[in-house]
Amino acid sequence: MVDRRQVMNFRVRAQQLDRGAGTPADTAILDIGVQNTGPEAARWALALRGVDGRAVTGTEMVLLWTVRGAPHLYRRADVGRVAAAVEPFSDADAGKRIYDASRPLKAAGIGNLAALDEIAVHMRAIVDAPTVKGDVSARLAAALPEPYLRFCRPCDATHLYEMPFRLAAVRAGLELRLDTSPPILEPIAGFRRASAADDRFDLVRAYLRLLGPATPKHVADYLDAPVKDVKAHWPDDVAGVTVDGEARSLLAADEEALASADGAVTRLLGPYDLFLQAKDRTTLVPDAARGTELWPVLGRPGAVLVDGEVVGTWRPRKSGRAFTVVVRQWRSLSGATRRAITDQAELLAAHRGVTLTGVEVAG
Repeated sequence: MVDRRQVMNFRVRAQQLDRGAGTPADTAILDIGVQNTGPEAARWALALRGVDGRAVTGTEMVLLWTVRGAPHLYRRADVGRVAAAVEPFSDADAGKRIYDASRPLKAAGIGNLAALDEIAVHMRAIVDAPTVKGDVSARLAAALPEPYLRFCRPCDATHLYEMPFRLAAVRAGLELRLDTSPPILEPIAGFRRASAADDRFDLVRAYLRLLGPATPKHVADYLDAPVKDVKAHWPDDVAGVTVDGEARSLLAADEEALASADGAVTRLLGPYDLFLQAKDRTTLVPDAARGTELWPVLGRPGAVLVDGEVVGTWRPRKSGRAFTVVVRQWRSLSGATRRAITDQAELLAAHRGVTLTGVEVAG
């Protein structure tokens, strides 16, 4: 029997949130990808793990649309193996990942993987130099037939479905240029997809290593993949554990770490930090009302992590170069914890190049 506190502490340690300093080469979360949704999201996630933001450049890193179609940051040296790792497990898996785009393809007798390959062929031909996403989309819409396209009411135009567009980009050997809005796509220099993902980048293993113990459904929900496909790719070298009465799995090599981990740190996690991406949300936040506050449909806040527990949410408030961090506490915070939060807020302000004017605590 494993209690949720052990699980939380294990993840703090596995994700190196307790680390003082590190480099991209030895940063574990770059194996699964660091989601870059929101201001400086990936850079802040890495900074929380001791990585100097100056190391996050297009020379060392590559930004790709991968898991759930979201932009994720990886080491450039790993791009071929990452491309193999994020490949759908099957045609059914591809269909689940591209959501409603699969229906017209099926009606037209076009397989989901075949459709992604077809889109990738056109994308490679279109993007032979840095190209704005809108231009790529317009040229794809002119090149591809109706089953690939949808009418977009907000734009009053016909586009390729969004998820096939995003998931085909890596197949086409395309990356997203860092710090561009709207996104700019460009060819990955020397790109060659590996024949298979090795254990380090295998997404099922990576989830168990960084967000375990877990069930196949947890991993499937993270990937937007069918549970059947995840079960078919479940590792053999796992140990069974019970968390709050639920049977889960952990990589056998991590059993000792689960038993001994200590998560004694204070961190201001970004809204899409990997720690908050675990799909056992009631383990992270047992109270349903608190969970709704942390994961609303729109406009997620960040999370205040103290000694392995999420103890509140935070949001930035900026006026000119003045910057305030507004914390909503879920329990009374000690003076030492408030000072640690202020230290984190100072680091966040420096990271964003603004001046911290204060930390407001409410709730």
